[in-house]
Amino acid sequence: MPSEEERPADEVLPWDRRFRRGLRTYRAAISIFVLAVGFLLTILALGAFTPLSMSPPFNSIDSSTDTPAANYNLVFVIVGPILIILGGYLVGAYFTARRRFDHLMLTKSKAEFLRNIPEVEELLWDLTPADQLRYEQKLADLRLRR
Repeated sequence: MPSEEERPADEVLPWDRRFRRGLRTYRAAISIFVLAVGFLLTILALGAFTPLSMSPPFNSIDSSTDTPAANYNLVFVIVGPILIILGGYLVGAYFTARRRFDHLMLTKSKAEFLRNIPEVEELLWDLTPADQLRYEQKLADLRLRR
């Protein structure tokens, strides 16, 4: 199967490959978004079940989420902290991998880079396709075949 550089411009990738590539490309933004949504839902849950429910922004939100048919504030109590934990893990994993990858890519020593190749390739699972290209460029600069 040809790589994306060799693929004709008019050929369209299948939906699932575009989706996976988009998730990898925008991994940092998606993880920050998940964390922010978790914080928002948790704040809404705190606003519904504490004395904050009487303050102006929360009483209108509470009246629209606490309907006679369903109380969505209970969903916020459950989903909000789960999204905070998940988003916090994703943000932490991404930026830890980013910092470690940048450190390993700055090496000028071919021997040190060869020693760290397994770790760099493992870090690439948590990073973006642009980092994959940066890694391949580094291999070419050091005249290594992989």
